[in-house]
Amino acid sequence: MAVACSAPADKSTDLEAKKKQLEQAQVELAGLKDKIAALEKEIGEADPTFAQQLNKAILVTTFVAEKKPFEHKVEVRGSVESRKNILISAQTGGEIQKVHVREGQNVSKGQVLVSLNADIIRNSIAELKTALELANSVYEKQARLWEQKIGTELQYLQAKNNKESLERRLNTAYSQLDQAIVKAPFSGTIDQLPAREGEVAAPGVPLVRIVSLDDTYIKADVSERFIGKFKAGDPVEVYFPSQDKRLNTKIASVSQVINAENRTFVVEVQLPRVDFTVKPNQVVVLNLRDFMSAATLAVPTRIIQKDEDGQFIFTVDDREGRLLAKKVHITTGITSMTETEVVAGLTGNEQIVDQGYRDLTEGVEVEIFGSKKNSKEVANK
Repeated sequence: MAVACSAPADKSTDLEAKKKQLEQAQVELAGLKDKIAALEKEIGEADPTFAQQLNKAILVTTFVAEKKPFEHKVEVRGSVESRKNILISAQTGGEIQKVHVREGQNVSKGQVLVSLNADIIRNSIAELKTALELANSVYEKQARLWEQKIGTELQYLQAKNNKESLERRLNTAYSQLDQAIVKAPFSGTIDQLPAREGEVAAPGVPLVRIVSLDDTYIKADVSERFIGKFKAGDPVEVYFPSQDKRLNTKIASVSQVINAENRTFVVEVQLPRVDFTVKPNQVVVLNLRDFMSAATLAVPTRIIQKDEDGQFIFTVDDREGRLLAKKVHITTGITSMTETEVVAGLTGNEQIVDQGYRDLTEGVEVEIFGSKKNSKEVANK
């Protein structure tokens, strides 16, 4: 049991170790390339034949570094929710007399779903009606006598009070009778029907689940490290894995409260009408934009290499008519999809090497096969 429990942690540790080994190997490879270039230069100076072989230009493609819009998105799992997905229970206890609907049936607002046995209440209503008829007659006669100044005011007030008391008791009985009838609070579909005729219903015990897709939305729990990154109105791309469908929508609201148990806050996303079936609790994937820049220098992530001095890329330097590879160290920012933001090291308009960058070392001669206007074209190639 102890081994099984520690397996996930060991696997994660092993993965991190491999990543560090890869990074170290990349740095060593860059160092070897520099050492090879230095040795080739020394040998070439001493051996002209060897130098002629080395002077063969390396074929590369390039693109021009320029500022452009850049954004970063974070992927979050969410689920489809409905504000009209509820379990209905009886407001009072009693034997279930009749179930008027079946699972999968469409119902209208106010339609009777389940009836409880309410014979006692109905008998009480009948008794109250009879008593109220007498009380009304007594009150009317007493009122006429009082108008003629016959009898006492106390007799009139007692007759009036008796009538009004019976009216209130009758209204209460009607309310109790209404509680014995379970009705649909809105139009929808009967999704579950736990109620069975002959069983005894109790307040709080579900009898019917009714669902409507008229008011659906998407809910996602987002880590608190993204506080302040999202706001209502921000664009969102939603992916439905079950149907392999995508749609673009917007954030409807962002919760202001952090869940103390999982340190997340809720993001609610609008769900417009779609031409395919969605169901409550269905899993979706949200791509939320947490960073946006109107003008940023960015390069394909794959062309960024590492050496002992940090990250670098190769550019083409025109030196007296000769095109030579130049190593340029850069400081990177956010990585989004296939591109990485460059925050320092480039000024713009540099000829950056794309295809063939792995074969280059500082100062080798290159020949440009083709040129790309921007890194987005390269990334999409």
